[in-house]
Amino acid sequence: MQMAAFPESGMELTHILVVRDLEVSRRWYQEVLGARLYREYGGTSAVFDFQGAWLLLVTGGGPTPDKPGVTFAAPGDPGTVSHSFTIRVPDCRAAYETLKERGAEFLTPPYDWGPEIRCFFRDPDGNLFEISQGASSA
Repeated sequence: MQMAAFPESGMELTHILVVRDLEVSRRWYQEVLGARLYREYGGTSAVFDFQGAWLLLVTGGGPTPDKPGVTFAAPGDPGTVSHSFTIRVPDCRAAYETLKERGAEFLTPPYDWGPEIRCFFRDPDGNLFEISQGASSA
């Protein structure tokens, strides 16, 4: 028996984010982030395409037969992060202004580190996003 290659062509990675209120998060991902809604499932999940990355928003829930002992819950403490997203942009300050106008709440304005300009914002559940401009884009 021949083993399938892993990873192999045609595979895609989807990031799963647990949200408290799917409707609030769906609007934020569409209207603020600019992600394209691909599909919704029964009021408990929504799939987005953002620049070729798949984001699956799901409501929380307890263990299931295929994930025993695992509970899905939205982030509890926004000051503690175990996962974040970085969006590389050609102009951090322009992206900051656009996102801010759409309602994104930033931790600080863009900060210039020399080789990089970056700033951070959160989705409605506290998931952390960064926009970052590399020196070659400055």
